[in-house]
Amino acid sequence: MKALVIGATGATGQALLPLLIAAPAVERIDSFGRRAPDLTDAKLHSHIIDFHQPQQWADKVQGDAVFICLGTTLKVAGSKAAQWQIDYQAALDFARAARHNGASTLVLVSAAGANARSPFFYPRMKGALEEAITALGYPRLRICRPPLLIRPDSDRPGEKISVRILHGLNAIGLLRSQRPLPVTDLARALLAAALDPQNGVKTCSPEGIRQLLQKSP
Repeated sequence: MKALVIGATGATGQALLPLLIAAPAVERIDSFGRRAPDLTDAKLHSHIIDFHQPQQWADKVQGDAVFICLGTTLKVAGSKAAQWQIDYQAALDFARAARHNGASTLVLVSAAGANARSPFFYPRMKGALEEAITALGYPRLRICRPPLLIRPDSDRPGEKISVRILHGLNAIGLLRSQRPLPVTDLARALLAAALDPQNGVKTCSPEGIRQLLQKSP
């Protein structure tokens, strides 16, 4: 399998790359982003791209399985319009280019609560992306909607507080389905999803992601 990864320098992408490198089924990895991953390996080929200029890189997006781990925050992006350009448009452009070039499997990191008709911006954006990528007609599409992720090196105070609150609620039996998930576990689930040979579209809830971990290589 030749893997294509966009968002490899984010928390999920950084957790995914070592798994792809170690996987016997993966013969080559092409990473696309605004900077190269810190990791190096003979399997890994990095491409520095401008997300806003897909015509400059679309022909290089050639492989079998696509992993979309791309995402930013409103604070980092600076505006909703700028966040849309990364989380939605760049991700869709990448998925479209890969499908045009023959990719047959796509694994998308979306978000719990994604809904194109949500009154709230973030879940609406993620839901719109799910619908747009589904329309591309990938033979095998896996949409993963993780709960709040535990990222050891997170510098987001709000995220750390939310994780502590959820852990407390989980301890008394509340919101168990939304208990936080280590980003390393999400990465394992993404690889398991890509290796699933069954055709069709599958949307994985937080519990579905945990079930994928049982199939993780």
